[in-house]
Amino acid sequence: MDGRHSIELALPGASIGAVAGAMAGGLTLFAGVPTGLATLSALALAVPLAVFGGLYGVLLGHGVFRPGTFGPAGLYWMAAFPLSRLLQESVAGIGMADGVFGFLAYQAMVALGFAIGFVWMHERLMPHWLLRRAGANPRAEALLGLYVQYAQALRARKGAKR
Repeated sequence: MDGRHSIELALPGASIGAVAGAMAGGLTLFAGVPTGLATLSALALAVPLAVFGGLYGVLLGHGVFRPGTFGPAGLYWMAAFPLSRLLQESVAGIGMADGVFGFLAYQAMVALGFAIGFVWMHERLMPHWLLRRAGANPRAEALLGLYVQYAQALRARKGAKR
């Protein structure tokens, strides 16, 4: 796999991470934070979430994660999300009143909610992206095959219940 193929696999996750980080960082505007600091906060969260989201797509392409499974992705985000939030707080935060350990523990709990949303969105965007890239990217074609197998297994399971 060359670099271009990996970047193509990273794009959906990176996009989701960037948008989620920008939105969450932008929410600080509602808390009365000045526009410049809110922009810095949004960027400080969007960039690491985009990097970790892109890495998730690459790891999915390498078979570390499997489509339709949440456990490994939840563990991944329990590490990645707190690190992203720590970076955001270090750059544009108001401080961690309860200390770093308490902050990271709380962010790890919040990360599971983020992971659910991220995986849900990724599972909806990635197959469409893979359909477009499968002709030129063999790793995308292989991953698309896994998504098709997963969809067929779900359909068979659903048919067996009827």
